[in-house]
Amino acid sequence: MSDATTTDLYEVTMALSYLREGLTRSATFSLYVRDVPADRGFLVAAGLEPVLDYLSRYRVDADDVDVLAAALDRPPKDAEPLLGLVFTGDVRAVPEGRVVLAGEPLLEVTAPLPQAQLVESYVLNQVNHQTTVASKCARCTLAAAGHPVVDFSLRRTHGTEAAHQAARLGAMAGFAGTSNVAAAHAEGLPAVGTMAHSYIEAFGTEEAAFRAFARAHPGPVTYLVDTYDTERGVLTAARVMKDLGLGPGCAIRLDSGDLGALAVSSRRILDAAGLHEVRIVASGGLDEFAVDRLVRSGAPIDTYAVGTKIGVSADAPYLDSAYKLVEYDGRPVMKLSSAKVTAPGRKQVFRLPGYADVIGLIDEAPPPGGEPLLETVMRHGRRTRTGTRRSRLDDARGRFADDLAALPAGARGITSPVAPEAVLSQPLTELAARVRHRIETEMPAAGAR
Repeated sequence: MSDATTTDLYEVTMALSYLREGLTRSATFSLYVRDVPADRGFLVAAGLEPVLDYLSRYRVDADDVDVLAAALDRPPKDAEPLLGLVFTGDVRAVPEGRVVLAGEPLLEVTAPLPQAQLVESYVLNQVNHQTTVASKCARCTLAAAGHPVVDFSLRRTHGTEAAHQAARLGAMAGFAGTSNVAAAHAEGLPAVGTMAHSYIEAFGTEEAAFRAFARAHPGPVTYLVDTYDTERGVLTAARVMKDLGLGPGCAIRLDSGDLGALAVSSRRILDAAGLHEVRIVASGGLDEFAVDRLVRSGAPIDTYAVGTKIGVSADAPYLDSAYKLVEYDGRPVMKLSSAKVTAPGRKQVFRLPGYADVIGLIDEAPPPGGEPLLETVMRHGRRTRTGTRRSRLDDARGRFADDLAALPAGARGITSPVAPEAVLSQPLTELAARVRHRIETEMPAAGAR
């Protein structure tokens, strides 16, 4: 069984019907986010890399046919029209790391209709989840105002694959490292970590634990100081560091309590011991809102470790994203459902200064000063670009840094941000009016028999 079975059942029922009816010509589906969640001023495009991996290896084999037939409660021969189906289409997308707005296509898939339909669920899953988490990570980077942020989310994410993605997305958004060893190795990231409270509790005293840790790890150490009494823990850590000559590169970690006040008292203790270069790391249920408050208060915290609330994007754990048919066999189509109207036709997004973005048609000339965001990243089922996963992550990190620097101040806010809004071009607006008129003209009048 392959990833081809990672789909919703209705994708299979539709694909089989398309094949039976001969609806196999080229179709374009557009993936976009309807609205930016509350307390978000922007989104960060992510999830494209695993989507391209999935599409490039997509193939329905005999085992898949058996699985699909069983799901349909029908004999295998009924699902055999899908046997051997591979993805042969094109993908145009906003590269990972770019800042995007509501309503803008993050990607468009153009392929024979059954193919484009069958991949919908997987594509939405990857882009939805990873754009959600990347956007949360980006806000942490903003809130930290230049202080390093590291990922501690492995133990709280919804599965280990999600944890790996969170580590990668944090790096894309400017994080300095991750506690996840496997992700650090795979993505070429710094691995970071300290110790747990259980380590301290396993020894008779904090001092015994601190000295034992230094014997096992002769380089710079980070001591967790809040297992019992935080200020006493800092005093003990300072004494051990002085005795062992462990100043530069070392740190203490605060994981509970009033982090701002404890950082102030800890800094005072460390400085009084002459340990001016020992850093303070803060963790414990932090998100961008807490980090922002601590930074604004002037708390002497050097590094922020974020985990639970970031890895699951706790305050906004999903996006209202959609993957909608916009063209079939050269015919623009649109949905007219209340509150869910779609725009017809293949599209392009033009980035203008100040994020005055314009959503237009694929063949439109860019407005003056406009930069097209969607690029062809797959043609005939094959990636158009080569490069290692690490180099692609580096590229995404650079795109994010550039886009974040250009983002309007109102959109960068942690509380009450103002999200820029993209507008439709005149040609797209006119096309939508024509398609709507055609649909309404062709529809039978309400109540007609």
